Amino acid sequence: MEKNNEIISDLKGLVNILNDGKEGYASASETTENPELKGIFATYSSQREAFAEELKTHLNEHGGDSENESGGVLGALHRTWIDIKQALSSKEDAAILGAIVTGEVAAIEKFDKAIEHPEIHTDHLELLQRHRTAIQQALSEIESFYHRAVSAAQ
Repeated sequence: MEKNNEIISDLKGLVNILNDGKEGYASASETTENPELKGIFATYSSQREAFAEELKTHLNEHGGDSENESGGVLGALHRTWIDIKQALSSKEDAAILGAIVTGEVAAIEKFDKAIEHPEIHTDHLELLQRHRTAIQQALSEIESFYHRAVSAAQ
């Protein structure tokens, strides 16, 4: 039973951070004036929403639920995504991208913690690894845009 509680706790935390990412990307998409970034942010927002839904299925299979659709308490900490709000108010792409990088790094750290215990997450380990890989790819793309935006601003 303790293992199941740990699974539920880990999955809830991951769903929360995915919801934070979904909201952060959606806000960034609405704020940036760069059409390319708008599209990328909207795509990643949808991706995070789909990932959260996949994890909710596993959460339900373990007897847990996630009633939170807009991020978590961790989100208060993590809402570096909401530091995006400060970045968004400036409408500067470099600031928006920098805040997103911070949020994605935090998401990867959260996934890494869960993946560190494959014995706990055996029935959904492949799913966690797939999500983590996709988030890492998104991070790489966002970092590339960030570095270009910073260079352009100098």
